[in-house]
Amino acid sequence: MEIAKAHSLGNDFLVLRRSGVPGEGAGDLARKLSDRHTGAGADGVLFISVEDAAAGRVGFRIFNADGTEAEISGNGLRCAAAVLVRDGTITTPRILFQTTAGDRPCELLARDGNLFSFRVDMGVPRFSSAEIPFDDGSSHERIVDYPLTIQQRVLPITCINVGNPHCVVFVERFFPARVLWNQVGHEIESHPFFPNRTNVEFVRAINKQEIEVLFWERGVGETMSSGTGSCAAAVASMIKGLTSNEVKVWTSLGQLTVRWENERIFQSGPAEVVFLGEYLG
Repeated sequence: MEIAKAHSLGNDFLVLRRSGVPGEGAGDLARKLSDRHTGAGADGVLFISVEDAAAGRVGFRIFNADGTEAEISGNGLRCAAAVLVRDGTITTPRILFQTTAGDRPCELLARDGNLFSFRVDMGVPRFSSAEIPFDDGSSHERIVDYPLTIQQRVLPITCINVGNPHCVVFVERFFPARVLWNQVGHEIESHPFFPNRTNVEFVRAINKQEIEVLFWERGVGETMSSGTGSCAAAVASMIKGLTSNEVKVWTSLGQLTVRWENERIFQSGPAEVVFLGEYLG
């Protein structure tokens, strides 16, 4: 089985070509492939199917390292695009990915060897408790600075759906120990108020144009970056008045740019193809 591996700022994916929808064993295969000791190792697996190469139309499905399917991934879209452009499967400057969260156009901005930069239309963010989903027994038009109780402490959270659910926690400084924020991220991810679980972002606003983010990804755990997580962190910063409508999002390995314009979120960032191989499992 031929596979490609690509990453965006350390958030890594294995890319598999398939025709049509992934079968019932896709989750199990993703879990085996993603294992960093007995598999190829990744945060998740992307199943892509080229529906119309001339038009740049591609089916896209993503499974997390634990075998669960996610709705979408901003970094995953750019990684899939990098693989398709690198091997010449897609020659148009624009790829239309068809995801379970809706169509997501992806535009090539630059290329330097195996390193690419893409701009992705990430769609319209949703804020109501029903759309996230978030269920504390009440209906909320927006969830901003909601007092969520975990580990005998109360954390103000802001929740957004950008194709998948996100819970954003603003901090003045990051937790001194990684194990602490991992524990908090894990507990929020599985909190009963989130029926579909949730991704978690810890955000420090630097100024009106920049934020810094640590990511806890649903079904994966700690990740070095996240495309949808960066979008959620940026939009949460914007609706709280902490930043302008375009911000640089600093991750562990570099930056993404997020702009919220005419209701839609646009994200620009890198993707690098790092190897091609054959899985023998």
